[in-house]
Amino acid sequence: MSIQSEIDDLWQRYEDDEIDAETAGSETLATLDAFLVSLEQGDVRAAEQVGDTGPDGWVVNEWVKRGILLNFGLRETIARDYGGVTYYDVLPLRGTADLGQRGTRNTPDGTTIRRGAYLGSDCIMMSPSFVNVGAHVGDGTLVDSCDTVGSCAQLGENVKLGANTLVGGVLEPVEDAPVIIEDGVSLGAGCRVTSGFHVGENTVVGENTLLSPRIPVYDLVEEEVLYGHLPSNRRAFTRYVESSLGDHDIFAGGAYKPAVVALDIEDDTLDKTRREEALRG
Repeated sequence: MSIQSEIDDLWQRYEDDEIDAETAGSETLATLDAFLVSLEQGDVRAAEQVGDTGPDGWVVNEWVKRGILLNFGLRETIARDYGGVTYYDVLPLRGTADLGQRGTRNTPDGTTIRRGAYLGSDCIMMSPSFVNVGAHVGDGTLVDSCDTVGSCAQLGENVKLGANTLVGGVLEPVEDAPVIIEDGVSLGAGCRVTSGFHVGENTVVGENTLLSPRIPVYDLVEEEVLYGHLPSNRRAFTRYVESSLGDHDIFAGGAYKPAVVALDIEDDTLDKTRREEALRG
């Protein structure tokens, strides 16, 4: 029986209230552990690219998200120890012995990788930073200080997350796409990417930009307004546009709302990004 069929069977039993954390035995826990190992080795992913760049080129593996949810629903919260500190969780932290073999490095004192997270080759994890269960971090990607990579978030190869960047997570509903950041993307310090937003490959995003499906992206290349997606090969940044609330008497000076403006990426932008990447060596 494949790991997918085992997870599907467990999910049905869980939905039918036939099994819970108290009644899950060693065989069930062994299945859940094997599933987490598959995530950590990159054999399974919450979402994967099956076509070209853009949201239509990706599919969500609902059974993988169910497997992650089962790891919360069928495990007891117990006391665990890390660095001499006792904490309480259903999952331990991920082992890191395999990372050095692949040229990936993580700095001490605050680099936290939860079980079920995948880190590729030649990645850099600066402290403090956090990568949650189900996240997939591609080869050559930098997770900088004070960064969070949420549950099931998909980061491509050679992505750069600036310091204090949040990549949001999503587990439910299982059919929803997680945050996807494709190959070669650079996010400036303080960026926020939430609610299943999709960033196309080789795009450079300015500091403190909020990317959320609720905020419009004004793509000046194709002259269209997008929601939930920033196309590939763009230079993007936050601007403020007039809000309908500006007609309200309480806003005497007018009211504005945030938006994202996307332009063609320029050669000098790419050059600056490459120079920054050279400092990682």
